[in-house]
Amino acid sequence: VQLQASGGGLVQAGGSLRLTCVATSSGVLINTMGWYRQAPGNQRDLVATITRGGYMIYAEYVKGRFTISRDNAKNTVNLQMNSLKTEDTAVYYCNARNYRGDDFWGQGTLVTVSS
Repeated sequence: VQLQASGGGLVQAGGSLRLTCVATSSGVLINTMGWYRQAPGNQRDLVATITRGGYMIYAEYVKGRFTISRDNAKNTVNLQMNSLKTEDTAVYYCNARNYRGDDFWGQGTLVTVSS
């Protein structure tokens, strides 16, 4: 599975960004897709995930501000990020997981929120 993420950039606090990740899978059926993030000096943390059936999980610190969506036919997952805060600054990584539990990662896209 190969993942290509896009949509990161520089935005002012209170602004919005939309991240998109496209998965290319050769015969691998993807169950969960989602986003994780890693700020400098920190571990990689979950932001939001969504299963093929549409079950979503959000980290507490993004609930009400971020929305994850998915197009199963296109193997695409999006993350709409609103009301961005400076503490949202991080490299955001796209993740895909198959039914066996194997994880696949994209290259990361940088989101910088300025005050």
